Amino acid sequence: MTGVKKRLRVALTGGIACGKSLAACFLRELGYPTIDADDLAHALISPEERKALAKTVFRDPEARRALEARLHPQIRRALHEAFEGNGAELPLIEVIPLLFEVHWNGDYDIICCVKSERATQLSRMQTTRGHTREEAEERIGAQMPVAEKAEKSHYVIANDGSCEDLRKAVSEFARWLAKQQ
Repeated sequence: MTGVKKRLRVALTGGIACGKSLAACFLRELGYPTIDADDLAHALISPEERKALAKTVFRDPEARRALEARLHPQIRRALHEAFEGNGAELPLIEVIPLLFEVHWNGDYDIICCVKSERATQLSRMQTTRGHTREEAEERIGAQMPVAEKAEKSHYVIANDGSCEDLRKAVSEFARWLAKQQ
């Protein structure tokens, strides 16, 4: 059939404290619908349980794997249902921090990675999230290095500057994405 556009499945990933959430916010401002895997995970776990789990899962790989085995199938199903139910003209942007770690990258036509230098990540985690340097290091270390995620992605947004710099970079990504459809 001619004239039928393929619905692109788009993932936004990156390292912790690299600016994925802010990039998603800017994409929403541009009219893109978004869904965040972290929000889906938080809906499955009570706030009290999250606090307790955070103390162990970043230090104990076995505990992290057990939690992921419980949550990830439900999150993946919810993301797929959101994609199937997206009636918007623009593609749904699925924010998935652990996209490569959980090997879901094959589900997506386009992967955009938001990356920052490690020093920027550490600074953001300490100043905006109140983590100690040790906690920030543990959480960064629990994920695939952001440089590796960037290498595996179709598009990379570097986010070591201001919010306005990120907004401009996200607008450039949106223009690029529009050409892919």
